[in-house]
Amino acid sequence: MTQHLSRAAWNERCRDIEARPFPVSMAAMVDDATARWGERPALIFIGDETLSFEGLRRRVNRVANMLRARGVKRGDRVALMAPNLPAVPVVWLALAKLGAAIVWINMRYTSSELSYVLDDARPGHLLIHSDYLAVYDAIAEKPVELSPEHIITLGGPSKHDDFDALIARASEDFTPSWPTTPDDIVNINYTSGTTGFPKGCMLPQLYWQVFWACKSPGFPAPPGRTIYNQNLFYIDGPMFLSLTLHTGAAMAIMPRPSLTGILERLRDQEIDYLYFSEALMRQGDDAAARACGLKLVHIFGLTPALHAEVEQRFGCVAREAFGMTETGAALMMPWEVTDMVGSVGWPVTFREASVRDPDFNLLGPGETGELWLAGKGMMTGYWNRDETNAESFRAGWFRTGDLFQTDEAGYLTLVGRLKEMIRRNSENIAVREVETVLRAIDGIAEAAVVAVPDERVGEEVKLYVVLENGLTSDDVTPELILEHARRHLAPFKVPRYIAYATSFPKTESDRVEKKKLTAGIEDLRTGSFDRVDGVWR
Repeated sequence: MTQHLSRAAWNERCRDIEARPFPVSMAAMVDDATARWGERPALIFIGDETLSFEGLRRRVNRVANMLRARGVKRGDRVALMAPNLPAVPVVWLALAKLGAAIVWINMRYTSSELSYVLDDARPGHLLIHSDYLAVYDAIAEKPVELSPEHIITLGGPSKHDDFDALIARASEDFTPSWPTTPDDIVNINYTSGTTGFPKGCMLPQLYWQVFWACKSPGFPAPPGRTIYNQNLFYIDGPMFLSLTLHTGAAMAIMPRPSLTGILERLRDQEIDYLYFSEALMRQGDDAAARACGLKLVHIFGLTPALHAEVEQRFGCVAREAFGMTETGAALMMPWEVTDMVGSVGWPVTFREASVRDPDFNLLGPGETGELWLAGKGMMTGYWNRDETNAESFRAGWFRTGDLFQTDEAGYLTLVGRLKEMIRRNSENIAVREVETVLRAIDGIAEAAVVAVPDERVGEEVKLYVVLENGLTSDDVTPELILEHARRHLAPFKVPRYIAYATSFPKTESDRVEKKKLTAGIEDLRTGSFDRVDGVWR
């Protein structure tokens, strides 16, 4: 049954939440959570140990004392490169107690990528799993700050000091040596670098102090148990941990991203909330899916048809949401609203949103422009990027680089990335629109669109598709794809080139890494069906 919620009612809900107190610091988030939930499970490391809220507080205090004794102080930066071990979230919270910042490093980095981040962030200490020491050791010119005594290893013996041995000697009682403030930077999270080199997002403690307040208007009630099926260095890791500290929701953490037996994990851990990935739709049967007990999931970029299938198959409420590392939670569809599939909803608590043209002028309903966001507790800027910061902020607003439209009721809909536009014969083509339309074809599991340089029209549209298991290009032919495209897209948006792939390279956030998809291909026409010439190239 169709349900509605007025914008006025949503705004009133947000203002009521804004009027409530939130934790005065991240240290208070840990201590207050312990006072409220004590020995209840906080972090469940599947296949490893479970930390209660009290156990987490004691572990955080040990690590904070150890790091302070090693010389870490307010304003310092500490790099961490490790898998999903209990030590990982503990280090983050310990640094928050010290007023220092974590530089979370992707475990998949090569030596050159690791060198880039270390040279850019200039951390004074490095905590690294022994499995990745070879990656660090292969760096030719190591940062001068990282002398051997400033390196601590996890996960096994090495030539450096051992993390577990150090904290075993540290006290479980922590007394601050200096004050921390909401403006203290606690994360420098490097973006995936879809254009150019990765940039370090400086996230203040306030980002996490208001995190649940930002998200809560889109929930009928706080979640009870969540699961995290990504690597913790990605921004969603501290987001889920913050959710735990705000709400008491136990957070189950997979040792590594895996879909093997995931439905059983959801059922056995009694998970009621998660970020839903499209890959979950290909797991198990309907009975197993409904037995999971999910209540609410947030989805990102699913087609309307698949959105409905998620709700039917899992028996839960699925709602779109939008956020970025730079902004945290930003937009969310109310859980009550059932008639706006495809929209990402309204601004959440402590957030304002506007759609603007390149000259920063406000645009009206139905007009496509860039989304700008403002509000309490967002990123303070990119580390060491004064020029980028000047381009990214204006009059207190942050430019997202995403193209949006708004309707008469203020609902916001993502159209595409500003930098993911194809320019063909003076016409702008939103990559996301073409991908969404063509993913709706039966038999297509995934679709990715890229631009192919063309002397005559500037850029042509190329479509990559991954088919459902067992299907081939004989089942989902280029002609079938083109027929669907012509029915649903203007002629200039119809792909000229179509190529088939067995899988797509993905980021930690399950986005297609198009630079890797096309890497090493000198001529993007090669291996594609050419619609205009009617041949395979």
